[in-house]
Amino acid sequence: MHKATIMRLRNVSKVYRSGQIEVRALQGISLDIARGELVSIMGPSGSGKSTLMNILGCLDQATSGEYWLNGTEVGQLTEDQLAWIRCREIGFVFQNYNLLPRTTALENVEMPLVYSKAKGRRRRALEALDAVGLADRARHRPSQLSGGEQQRVAIARALVNEPSILLADEPTGNLDSRTGQEIIAIFQRLNAERGITVVYVTHDQEIARQTRRIIRLQDGRVAGEEPNTPIAAGEPPRLRR
Repeated sequence: MHKATIMRLRNVSKVYRSGQIEVRALQGISLDIARGELVSIMGPSGSGKSTLMNILGCLDQATSGEYWLNGTEVGQLTEDQLAWIRCREIGFVFQNYNLLPRTTALENVEMPLVYSKAKGRRRRALEALDAVGLADRARHRPSQLSGGEQQRVAIARALVNEPSILLADEPTGNLDSRTGQEIIAIFQRLNAERGITVVYVTHDQEIARQTRRIIRLQDGRVAGEEPNTPIAAGEPPRLRR
């Protein structure tokens, strides 16, 4: 079955300037990501992976070219519209978790709902923690959680607004291999059971093999794409709605 394109880039370039120095982070990237896909992006350091993720997540805008998200050209959106997309349509998961250290897991997950002034915040945050198997750790602060548990909190926070897209930048980079496999299994199940489009950056070939497509970057360009039959990851608790 043909799936509609949810993210489309056409000839996207990103140039950073500092005085007389010009760095071309992306050079003419064109690619499509379909709704419901599970995709990994690979490439050496400096290949443009994080820059591409920032553009996909509307955290940064291209210097030239077009980026269409859900049929809307992102370059034509206002700051308020971009903020709405970042809050409601896209969930972000980072290598360093980015949790507030003095607040509980529950309060960290609630944070996006506070910004969006959503109702039922406590209930929704508890449901998101329960979905990743951490309901019993809701009152713990990040310092009381393992690295894998902190990343699960970060995933729950990304899920709490029920986004259609999850973007993860090296989500297993600070984790041991077993815990990393458990985190990837959560992404696989979110994709399979909820239809969430998942895109993550990784340096790990074994992690990339657990997605349906691998996009390889080199020097700010797409060096190649390859379809993949994903390998099943570990066995975290089954996701609950």
